Amino acid sequence: MFDVQHPEVIDAVRRALDEDVGSGDITSALTVPEGTKAEGGFFAREPMIVAGPELLSVIYRLAGGVDELVVEKRSGTRVDVGSRIARVKGDARTLLTCERTALNFMQRLSGVATLAHQYVDAVAGTRCKVLDTRKTTPGLRRLEKMAAAAGGVTNHRLGLFDAVLIKNNHIAAAGGVANALRAASGQPVPVEIEVRTMEELDEALANGAKALLLDNLTPEEARRWIEHIAGRATVELSGGITLETVRAYAEAGADHVSAGSITHSARAVDLNFRLTLLPS
Repeated sequence: MFDVQHPEVIDAVRRALDEDVGSGDITSALTVPEGTKAEGGFFAREPMIVAGPELLSVIYRLAGGVDELVVEKRSGTRVDVGSRIARVKGDARTLLTCERTALNFMQRLSGVATLAHQYVDAVAGTRCKVLDTRKTTPGLRRLEKMAAAAGGVTNHRLGLFDAVLIKNNHIAAAGGVANALRAASGQPVPVEIEVRTMEELDEALANGAKALLLDNLTPEEARRWIEHIAGRATVELSGGITLETVRAYAEAGADHVSAGSITHSARAVDLNFRLTLLPS
C-alpha cells in the first residue's frame, strides 16, 4: 500500500529531514553523550486509522541508520488510544533528530486516512465509492493519496497525466461540449466530462460521454439528473460534499462522490514518541 521506495517518496523524506536538521541537530549533539543507546516507541493518543509508519525505514536510513525497527501497525490499521504503532532501537541522537520528522509524516498521513475512513463509513451499504482529488499538499500528493487509500477511498487520477477530466474551462476553451469530447476521443486513459446544465448533459451523452461529473448540485437535484441519465454513463458528484451530506449524495444514485476535504482539510492526529535509555 505504501511504496516507500518510490523516488517521489524518498525525495519528500529527504527534503523534510533537510528542512528540520539543516547543518545538524545542535540540541542533541550538546546534551546527549556520543554513543548513547536508546529505544523509542510511537504511540496513538486518540483512535485513528494508521498511515505512514512504513516511512520510518526511509527516515532512519537517510539519517544514518538504527539497530532495530519494528512496525507493529501497518497502514490501514485501526488503533485505539495507547496503541504502539512502531518501536525502534539505536543511537539516541539519531532517534531524537528524527523524532519530529517521523511524527509530522505519520500525524498528517494518519489524519488523512482517518478522515477518508469516516467518509467510507458514511456511505456504507450503498453502491457508491468515495474518491479523493488533486487538492493535496504540494510535493506530498503521492503520500497523501496513499494515505487516502489506506483509509479505504478510491484514488482518482494522480495528476493531469493519467486521465482526461474535461471541466468547464476546458469546454469553454474548446468551443463546447461536443468539440471537447471529439478532441479527447480515442485516448488510452479514462475520459470524464463535467456538465453544468441539462443541455450540456444531453449534448455530452449524444457525443458518447461514458463518465459524467456533476458539480455543486443538491442531493435532490442530483437524484433528478441521475434519473435522467438512466445508466447511460457513470456519475461522479462533487462540490461541497461533507461528512454530513455525503450519504445523501450516495443515496441519490451516484457511482462516485469526490471530496477534496479528505486531503486538503484533514486534521493531523495526535501521536507521540517516548524515548528510554538503554544500559550502556
